[in-house]
Amino acid sequence: MAKETNGWRLNRQVNISFLLELVLLGSLIVGSWFNLQRQLDMVGRDVVLLLERQKELCGKLETLQEKTISHEYRLRAMESASRHTSFPREQ
Repeated sequence: MAKETNGWRLNRQVNISFLLELVLLGSLIVGSWFNLQRQLDMVGRDVVLLLERQKELCGKLETLQEKTISHEYRLRAMESASRHTSFPREQ
């Protein structure tokens, strides 16, 4: 009867140790999950900010392109006008 009692105590200690390990493992998994969720939220926020900055940059580039085209037409017009005035027509 004494051996059965000792065996049962050993079994109970192993079971408690095993349960403790399972609880710790579960808490590590849950902690890792929450950490990953937080990091995913941060990455999502960064992506949104990057998309906003990209839209702003695209708008600035379009404005710059419009100004460049406008200046190019003005330059061509000035060059065309200067050719007509610098070469007198033969009559």
